Amino acid sequence: MAFTVEQIAIALDAQLVGDGSLSVEHAAEPGEAGADALALAMDEKYAERLSHGSARAAVLWQGADWRALGLEAAIFVERPRYAMSGITELMDSGPAIAAGVHPTAAIDPNSEIGDGVAIGPFVVISSGVRIGANARIAAHSIISEGARIGDNALVREGVKIGAGVCIGDGFIAQPGAVIGADGFSFVTPEKSSVESTRETMRDDVNGQAQSWSRIGSLGSVQIGDNVEVGANTTIDRGTIQDTKIGSGTKIDNLVQVGHNVEIGRDCLLCGQSGVAGSATLGDRVVVGGAASVADHLTIGDDAIIAGKSGVASNVPAGRAVMGYPAMPIARNVEAYKALRRLPRLLKQVSALQDALKKRKSED
Repeated sequence: MAFTVEQIAIALDAQLVGDGSLSVEHAAEPGEAGADALALAMDEKYAERLSHGSARAAVLWQGADWRALGLEAAIFVERPRYAMSGITELMDSGPAIAAGVHPTAAIDPNSEIGDGVAIGPFVVISSGVRIGANARIAAHSIISEGARIGDNALVREGVKIGAGVCIGDGFIAQPGAVIGADGFSFVTPEKSSVESTRETMRDDVNGQAQSWSRIGSLGSVQIGDNVEVGANTTIDRGTIQDTKIGSGTKIDNLVQVGHNVEIGRDCLLCGQSGVAGSATLGDRVVVGGAASVADHLTIGDDAIIAGKSGVASNVPAGRAVMGYPAMPIARNVEAYKALRRLPRLLKQVSALQDALKKRKSED
């Protein structure tokens, strides 16, 4: 699909100079941009690369001399990554899913399908499901009994949505996401060695022969508006109450959200992170890649958890933590610096010990 440079500038609410009627078909790196491409050179360090391509129009940094760069039109932006959001949203039409219902889709007659939907091959929609207007559901997705999905949803290939899951408008699920599987919850008839160890914090385990009994999941999952769930991410249903994901939250690939978890609005959970059962995250919390939050903890609004951190205690609102166990970032950096000094300190202590021994022998 072609766009004029003027259309792109209007979409970005950005300054346009030069010939706004120029047409481009896609965005490209500066050195690879042809005459039909919009070059993305939003930092001065990319200026030289423009000469390696043949772009006529580009998105540039503030103050750039667009004529000297050989361009016929330019768009000036103040915040490049934010501009990338607008450009990609404008140009990305998403997966090609034919309008209407594919003949191989299995749709229960007791389901309710909104206007303007596109349902791909081998999709299964069970009884009592309600799907909003303009939803797009790609091949091999399964939506179980009584689930609700709002308007303008995009459900990619192979997504599984469990029974009773309730999802708002503007939802996006990347391939392979599973929403509404049972939680991982088991118990022993008597107190298990894990429970005892957690209470006593002793390192000797007094194990005994016990088998695990399953605790079922009677709750479901509630998801607000404009939530995105990444590929192969799993969100477990609650034990009694629902697991809850607030509006505007974005969840990366390979994330595990346990049963009964409550996540606030506009949170960001990065790849391979995990939130254990019954933890509560406030609004605008950021969980870095491969970080973990232990069960039953509370993470306050606007907290930031650095990548690969292990959170083992509550985090107050507005606190940035890092490390394992997670601690305030400044304290973690101080501890890491001290750890790096240990070999030198041990050599100094050893030298002092040798000096003392020598002095004692001389006395």
